[in-house]
Amino acid sequence: MALRSWCMKKAFSYSCLFTIRRHLFSVLPIQKPSKTQTCCHVKTVSGKLNLQITGHNGICSDSDVHHISDNSDEDLSYSPRSVEDSSEEIKHVPVMVKKVLEVLNPQQGQLFIDMTFGAGGHTKAILTENPEARVVCVDRDPLAFSYAQELAKSYKPGQVLTCLGKFSETPQILYQLGITPGSVDGILFDVGASSMQYDQSNRGFSLSRDSPLDMRMDQGRDPDSVTAMDVVNHLSVQELRDIIKKYGEDHIANQIAHAIVEARYVMGKITTTKQLAEVIENVFEEKILRDKLNRKSHVATRTFQALRIFVNNELNEINNGLEVAYHYLKPGGVCVGISFHSLEDRIFKRHFHGIEMDEAKNLSVKQKSRMMRDHHQKYDKELIKIILKKRWIPVSKKVTTPEEEEVLENPRSRSAKLRAAIKSADV
Repeated sequence: MALRSWCMKKAFSYSCLFTIRRHLFSVLPIQKPSKTQTCCHVKTVSGKLNLQITGHNGICSDSDVHHISDNSDEDLSYSPRSVEDSSEEIKHVPVMVKKVLEVLNPQQGQLFIDMTFGAGGHTKAILTENPEARVVCVDRDPLAFSYAQELAKSYKPGQVLTCLGKFSETPQILYQLGITPGSVDGILFDVGASSMQYDQSNRGFSLSRDSPLDMRMDQGRDPDSVTAMDVVNHLSVQELRDIIKKYGEDHIANQIAHAIVEARYVMGKITTTKQLAEVIENVFEEKILRDKLNRKSHVATRTFQALRIFVNNELNEINNGLEVAYHYLKPGGVCVGISFHSLEDRIFKRHFHGIEMDEAKNLSVKQKSRMMRDHHQKYDKELIKIILKKRWIPVSKKVTTPEEEEVLENPRSRSAKLRAAIKSADV
């Protein structure tokens, strides 16, 4: 079975949210561009500059590779935003760097994949720890991709490879780079929105900045993508409630959903982060929430989180990314996952501890065996072997969190959770 279809079978989603996503695409008047937008990967091969052009599904045939000169003025329908285009200073402090390096333990000539390059903090740390290591830098954000390209110029050709795409597009990207399954020594995930995305005023991620309700991590690279503005202005009360409840884990999701729909009728289309935040503030009636540092937390935080996860299909992407990681790691290779809330952490935990994604929480062995009897499954040798077979060996049974000193220096790390596992050699 092809890796792509295999990964899609492993994907999971709340069924109600899958239906909502499909419904949203059907009601939006999306206009596809006349030219297919593409993601571009530039590398040097045999002294020639090669431009690899791939579509949004990551598929790229041999005919898609073109030889161009350094002064080519070929017009591309899509080009990522460059570092120079960003007028805002990017302040990024990578989370739990010491622990990441301790687990990955980069050695000379080893190959690593940074699946969430962002501003490059973890990649730089790996290369500082071992200057002879090789890193593939992947990110779905065009601005992060441009930062990766800038970093690559500081190293010898082929040492830092830059890629633009989602986790689900990674297999085709790695194939184009000549990286085969079972050849990678370590893979790192640092999921969720990055500091870079929160700090840009025009992206719609931050509550502290009034900006258009966008929240797309790929900045519109996919012409079929929807924005947070589309979600809050086109979905029903029930659909908004399901999104906020499932992805924001907010116990008053129903009241928030009703307030959003009522605000649409009163004030028209909700277009900015400030408008949406004010609507949600009215629901809470001056209730004060606190974060883990006992600082005042905005009441709309959970709703913004839910919209961001839904717009970018983040949980399914993480699930698919971990399937890809398992496929490409060597036996004994290490996968590290850093997450910032329970929904993300649950996916890493279930993968690394061998728990099925659709299995109920906290089932005992006795309960699992009873469920198997109820489904008339026989305890033959093959079934027992499958049950006992482990794909991952967790580095630690418990989750790792930042030390107090790091949280004080970098408050955004307060919610970070790190899990790591080694690919089993027995599978």
